[in-house]
Amino acid sequence: MTDSFDLAVIGGGINGAGIARDAAGRGAKVLLLEAGDLAGGTSSASTKLIHGGLRYLEHYEFALVREALVEREALWRIAPHIIRPTRLVLPYIKGLRPAWLLRLGLFVYDHIGGRKLLPATRTITLAGHPAGAPLKQDLRKGFEYSDCRVDDARLVVLNAMDAALHGAVVKTRTPLTKARRDRDEWHLESPAGPMRARALVNAAGPGVLDVQSIIGEPPGHGMRLVRGSHIVTARLFDHDFAYFFQLPDGRLFFAIPNQRDFTLIGTTDADHSGPPGDASASDDEIAYLCEAVNRQFRRSISPDDVVWSFAGVRALVDDGSGRPEAATRGYRLELSKKRAGAPLLSVYGGKITTFRHLSEDAMSKLRRRLPELAGPSWTKAKPLPGGDFPVDGVDALEADLAARYPFLEQATVQRIAGAYGTCAWNWLGEARRQDDLGHNFGGGLSEAEVDYLKREEWAQTAEDILWRRTKLGLHLDTAQQAALAKYLNEL
Repeated sequence: MTDSFDLAVIGGGINGAGIARDAAGRGAKVLLLEAGDLAGGTSSASTKLIHGGLRYLEHYEFALVREALVEREALWRIAPHIIRPTRLVLPYIKGLRPAWLLRLGLFVYDHIGGRKLLPATRTITLAGHPAGAPLKQDLRKGFEYSDCRVDDARLVVLNAMDAALHGAVVKTRTPLTKARRDRDEWHLESPAGPMRARALVNAAGPGVLDVQSIIGEPPGHGMRLVRGSHIVTARLFDHDFAYFFQLPDGRLFFAIPNQRDFTLIGTTDADHSGPPGDASASDDEIAYLCEAVNRQFRRSISPDDVVWSFAGVRALVDDGSGRPEAATRGYRLELSKKRAGAPLLSVYGGKITTFRHLSEDAMSKLRRRLPELAGPSWTKAKPLPGGDFPVDGVDALEADLAARYPFLEQATVQRIAGAYGTCAWNWLGEARRQDDLGHNFGGGLSEAEVDYLKREEWAQTAEDILWRRTKLGLHLDTAQQAALAKYLNEL
């Protein structure tokens, strides 16, 4: 018997998972199909920030910046375990953007997004500031402002989990292979068998045009694929501030604390050709980011110091911009005409910070054709799984975990709190010692946690667990990773 749904969403990145969550919470019967793993592409290759996009002000994208800034605190409220406020330092560099222009931009940044919880910008003297010590001595003045850091892949997974809690069917490693309209219904084919849906959403990110081809629909917008590359090095500084730097070529880059022991540096903007899944940081991009670091920090690095690099392909609406970094980060939603039959909504562009608002916009369009989606907006107030505690409650959560499970190391307590929030109890259970959680694969990753990730979060491979669900890939050696892969193969 063919399964039947109100809405089928193609693409298990942040936009697809967000749309599935929103629709399922309104009472629709939802199917989410992902060809690989959740967040297996662009959505796990971001700069790990929930931010308004300060640099977009230079391109007069005021509406986009305002939308993102409004979402910044909204997302922090519903996911305080995986989204944390951070203070960024933007040094003034003589000969580049003048100090008054930077301060004006930050004034606008502080005031157009309805900031309520995050502290405002302040001017600082780097010589007397903790963030000044690692920098070169000619950097004397700067500005300290607020944004948020995020575990990007977990944001996707938690949206998919919440969709499933509201009745959605989530199928990973299940590509759409064929789709056709039969009047007011879509007939879909995949390795999981035939399925039907009254409406279809193409949220395949950089693969959006490929899915359009499978569906047999012409694209509604030209797309520009832009590769953003990052490098990770051993920790370059001992404080918790992040940096936002200017470069002589007009570009900007971040240096952000990462996984306690590392620093994340990026990103680049380069037009990408070829399959998005083949994206990787080129030698030139790695060298460019190393040189960018060397312009700002007293400690020099080279490509030999890079312990990991990654790249993601952003699918941007082609607005005719000359340089990749100038292309709009806004999104477009294209709904098929009623006379075409069963509705198709195609998602073009977008950024991780605006996914929730994009999902609401998608519901606004679809509910004209699908009455099941006519319920009130709800995702702004409902916490994501594990996020049902106050934004200032992280320390209390960590203290509770440490008290209940005193055998856990402090670093493991912090990681668990930051990944699972209150859902940590679901797999820690009544454990009284480390052995109660089974074998420790390294980095505090236990059999109990692995079993939970496989059972509840669609993890199937060591890569799913180490590089997306837990971010422990840099903490386990080759033998430990092989042991994890062997355990998963035997489950």
